[in-house]
Amino acid sequence: MVLEAAGIPHWLRERPEGWVLLVPPDDVAVALDALDAHDREGEEEDVEEAVEAGEAAPPLSIVGVVVALGLVGFFAITGPRAGGSAWFEHGSADAARILAGEWWRTVTALTLHADAPHLAGNAVAVAVLMTAVIQQLGPGVGLGLLLLAGAGGNALAAAAHGPGHSAVGASTAIFAALGILAALRILAPGRRAGRWWVVIAASLVLLVFLGTAPTADLLAHALGLLAGGALGTLAALAIRRRPPAAVQWLLVAAAAAAVVGAWRLAA
Repeated sequence: MVLEAAGIPHWLRERPEGWVLLVPPDDVAVALDALDAHDREGEEEDVEEAVEAGEAAPPLSIVGVVVALGLVGFFAITGPRAGGSAWFEHGSADAARILAGEWWRTVTALTLHADAPHLAGNAVAVAVLMTAVIQQLGPGVGLGLLLLAGAGGNALAAAAHGPGHSAVGASTAIFAALGILAALRILAPGRRAGRWWVVIAASLVLLVFLGTAPTADLLAHALGLLAGGALGTLAALAIRRRPPAAVQWLLVAAAAAAVVGAWRLAA
């Protein structure tokens, strides 16, 4: 094909040692140059495809696991809610106090857990789902969106429940992660438009199975899912290329500072 495109006469002959490509003696040098150029072009295309594949599948981040371990470590400090720790008095998502202006509780509540089983389930879910979000958006954008969506879900739940309601746990952010992943999946380039309902149905099934335990706040979970879906949609539409590593880690630091700042206000 290469020689045909270059207009070089050629013939294929089968010999005992295999197939042989023949060209006139005067055309040997030109034919070899054409074949070498074709090989070099193929190597360059292979490198470009490898780079594109590397961009599409970035290395797995450990930020989700680090956050999960941070929740475990913080529980060792606060203890369970039944122990009467002052951390729960100052940091739970008390609807009346949130509506009165203590917005920081929407953030601090995400770091508190009622007991060890509550913590264990949320820590595992954070390690898995936060890692999946970060794999799609990068550590800074992913962590920032999860914090915003989790806090937003808590704020919406406080408004919906009204005074008298109080909640703790990272589960609102966990369901926000489901919403973000669903939005990114639906709006992924090349996604078949007719199958969007499958992603939404799968998210709702997960909500039913994971978020309807007797002590679970189903409304907060559903609102976290919706908040995550909204922010995931904005991210899918607005972010064409992942921000560089320096920006990502700056956003990670900003998210950590936001949690620390919220606790400073709560103290």
